[in-house]
Order: sequence, then structure tokens, then C-alpha cells
Amino acid sequence: MVGRRPFLGAVGSLPLASGVSLAASAKRDVLKELGVRTFINAAGTYTALTASLMPPEVMEAMKNASRKYVNINELQDAVGKRIAELLECEAAMVTSGAAGALTVGTAACITGKDHSRILRIPDLTGMKNEVITQKAHRYGYDHAVRACGVRMVEVETADEFEKACSDRTAMALFFNDAGPRGKISIEQFIQLGKKHGVATFNDASADVPPVDNLKKYTKMGFDLVTFSGGKGLCGPQSAGMLLGRKDLIEAARMNTSPNSDTLARGMKVNKEEMVGMLVALEMYLRRDHAAEAREWDKRVETIRKSVLRVKSVTSEIDLPQIANHTPHLKFKWDQNVVKITPPEVAKALRAGTPSIEACPATNRNQLVFTVWMMQQGDAEVVAKRVFEILKKAAG
Repeated sequence: MVGRRPFLGAVGSLPLASGVSLAASAKRDVLKELGVRTFINAAGTYTALTASLMPPEVMEAMKNASRKYVNINELQDAVGKRIAELLECEAAMVTSGAAGALTVGTAACITGKDHSRILRIPDLTGMKNEVITQKAHRYGYDHAVRACGVRMVEVETADEFEKACSDRTAMALFFNDAGPRGKISIEQFIQLGKKHGVATFNDASADVPPVDNLKKYTKMGFDLVTFSGGKGLCGPQSAGMLLGRKDLIEAARMNTSPNSDTLARGMKVNKEEMVGMLVALEMYLRRDHAAEAREWDKRVETIRKSVLRVKSVTSEIDLPQIANHTPHLKFKWDQNVVKITPPEVAKALRAGTPSIEACPATNRNQLVFTVWMMQQGDAEVVAKRVFEILKKAAG
């Protein structure tokens, strides 16, 4: 029979053994073992392409956090307080991405801190169950809002917004990138919400850079704002930030993990993601954004000058107004001269070695790249490969 003391002694040695195992496997390339190809990211921060890469400092902070136990609520308190201080807003929390923020933020606007309502959501019987949004602001990600059981009420004008407000209105949703497409301006949207006592939520998930946006929208008066953690901020891809009113952040936290009987229990954020998100934000705020922009321009020119050597090829540099506000390099050519389509070029780039992903905005008429997620030397590789493919197609 095995005695209790030897067994406990063996158990006590397991963390050390585990540490040795981890150290021994640190050089493993699991992606290579699995046969999953990596690529040069000339596309951008798309979730399906794993968005951005975390800096070593973020990874180290997450690694250190992974070696210790903490009370998750105490950590969320501390991280949220620090983020709120950095971004000069009332309160903040780390969420399971911007979509997770949409869900818990909406839930907060419906239930407040009423525990009985938190237990019942998404059964909204007797609760506020409508979210007002502009028709031009409907998008796929509002599914994260609808998951709370609400009905989306579409409006187009300020007058329609006012008429839509009732005792059933839980929230008003603003999709930041769609701002110019709506008839109600961002300032007017905030004013209407305040006039009718309706919480306003701005989804600005992909709207960094510029860095100023991180403080801009809460200061403008939005009650809630979300940013994705794994895009321009280069934090954990499965993390995001929800910023805004203290009472709503508190209610949002009550609607999610680690609280068991909640709508967003499955939208867990672990200690590593919380720490990683904070460190990524700190690093982003300290970054030399002007120098970074100059580097992007340099990469654009490296690719552009190379590809323009092919006859009939023309280029355009586009800077999106709001979301993904970084240079987009677009190429067009006479397909009677260069006998290949942009999607075919994108396919060839993907199939080559190293694999290169072009921007999904590529279509039959134009080949599109972004450069902000590239690593050192990637622009030169992209420039050479695109030139070779187009030159060959030109005969």
C-alpha cells in the first residue's frame, strides 16, 4: 500500500517536473509539427488571420502571470482601475474581445445590478428589450448585442430616434466606422441619448490608430466604448476593453465570468489575458506613433516602386477614414497586358514560399495590401514576389 506521505511528496514534485518539461519543449515549433502554414501578413488585423502579433514584453508578462494564482475579481479590479487611469475614463474592464464587450455591455444596460434580472437574461419579460441603432449602422457584429435577447430598432433621423425612445429602450448602439454613413452625427447621437436617458454604446473596435481615439469617445460622452485588444493595440487576440460609466462596468462584470449563472459565463477572460491587455495598452501609449507611421510609408514605397516596374500597373494609396486607419496600397493593371487577375495574384502569393496574405479587400479590379502588421524585411519579400508574378504574367 502506498503511504500518504510518499504520495504527497510525489505530488509536490509535479510542478518542478512540469517546469522541466516546459523548458525542454520551449523550442518546439508546434505549428510546423501540425503542418499549419504561417505567412507574411500583408492583409491587416483580421480575426481569421489571427490579427496582430504580441510584443515580447506582453508575452513575458503573460508568462509570468501564468506561474501564479490570483483572485480573478481582484485582478480585474486592479487592471480595470489602471486602464481607466491611463485612458482617463470612469471605469474599465478587460473583456473577451470587442464582441464580448458588446454582449456584456448590452446586458449591463438591460439588467443594471439587479441580480434577479441577471439570472433571467436573455428572457427579457418585464425588462427593457430594445436597442436603437441607425439603419446604416447595422452590421454582423450586432449579433453579439442581439444575443442578449433584444430587438434592434432601426432609425434614420434624429426625429425617428426620439420617437423610438420608450420605457422598453435599453441602449442605443453606434458603430463608429459607419459614422459618416448615418444621418445622425456622432455628437447628435450622444445628445439624443442623454436627452432621453438612454445609454449610448460606441463600437470602436478597429479604430486604433490614431492613439487619441482611446480617450476620445468616452470624453465625448458615450456611456460605453469598446476597443479590440488584438488589433492595433497588439494585445491578446481574445481580449478587448470595455470603457465607460462605473455603474455600467460594474453591471457588465456581474453578467459574466467568474459569475456562474450569467449570460456571458462562457466569455471568460483569464489572468494572462488581463495582464497582457494592460501591458499591451501601456506599450501602445508609449509608442512613437510618428516614427511608426514613417516606417509604414517606407514599406509602402518599397512595394510600390518594385511593382510599378511592370508595364500598365498603376497604384493608389488609400487611408481609411476611421477603422483600420493605416495605409492601404492598391494596384491595378490592364489585364489584357498583364494576363492575370488580382485574386489570382493573391492565390499565387498564398501558395508560394513564404506564404503571403493580401488584404481581403482584393477583388477582380484591384490588388490590396496593408503593411502595418508586417515584420522587418517582409515588405522587401512582398515587393519581389508581386513583381515576379506580374512580370511573368506580362510575358
